[in-house]
Amino acid sequence: MNKFIALNQGSGGKQTHELISGVFAKRFGMTEPLTDSATLDESGLTLAFTTDSYVIDPLFFPGGNIGKLAVCGTVNDLAVSGAIPIYLSASFIIEEGFTLYDLEIIADSMAEEALNAKVKIVTGDTKVVEKGKCDCLFITTAGIGVIKPGSDHIAKGKRIKSGDKLIINGTIGNHAVAVLGARNNLNFSSSVISDCASMNHMIRDLLQGCGEIHFMRDLTRGGLAAVLNELARMTGKGISIDELSVPIDDPVKGLCEILGFDPFSLANEGKALIVTGEDDFEKALKILQYNPLGKKSAVIGEIVDEHKGTVVLNTFSGGKRILEMPSGTMLPRIC
Repeated sequence: MNKFIALNQGSGGKQTHELISGVFAKRFGMTEPLTDSATLDESGLTLAFTTDSYVIDPLFFPGGNIGKLAVCGTVNDLAVSGAIPIYLSASFIIEEGFTLYDLEIIADSMAEEALNAKVKIVTGDTKVVEKGKCDCLFITTAGIGVIKPGSDHIAKGKRIKSGDKLIINGTIGNHAVAVLGARNNLNFSSSVISDCASMNHMIRDLLQGCGEIHFMRDLTRGGLAAVLNELARMTGKGISIDELSVPIDDPVKGLCEILGFDPFSLANEGKALIVTGEDDFEKALKILQYNPLGKKSAVIGEIVDEHKGTVVLNTFSGGKRILEMPSGTMLPRIC
């Protein structure tokens, strides 16, 4: 590991995982697999507990702002762990000179999204630092949810087996491209809106209506490629993905082709990878597609016995290639 922290260690790919494992996990007693939410047993309840920091640039982007993002991100981390999100905390580091007008808009967005998600922001902290000591505004949120009996296996994928189907609830890459466009004043021929949304109601309906949900993870930093590789490493199983089955909006696809980005590695803020039993994927797909956040849901691949621990992409040209864990600096300050 390098002696100094590099930007690529915050991108959600290989270097981020090495940093977390090498510095934090071994010192804090965290064991593999590391999940977005900790699962805790307390007084007869199974709780999910998560925390996240948001440093996005710019603070406002098509489809949301840093405040909405902070609530959605924490709610989603709890929901994909099989939990019902209940309470959030919110802490703010504000740079001297930041406008009260913008802060009020961001706080209003947080309150509105919390109301939509049916969670309560119950505690927090505020610090103001000198000009130049932070970039406008940083937000840290934490969340607690309750995991119902029968869902505590989801975060760690303990029931995954060969033949299981992989589903995503819509197009990938929209959040990253929307933020990139706002940051660089890019004019797209078709507007690209961030997918930033709280998925807990959709996921609740899925868990209630489909008994064989074996794994879920939201596709944030590092995107679909990072989560697929985490899953392959976690289970030791092979994963086969059909490139043509992965939904990508044309403006996102076009920008990726022009700028050389891999849409599989781009961040999302309202998408999840869902693994279902082989006999239940049609039921799961129907439930997802009934929800506005899942209208473009698609089966993109399956768990296989071959190429254990590796993700193989069946390309649109008829070939095969290994889809590796993202590495290097992708888009900085994306969430």
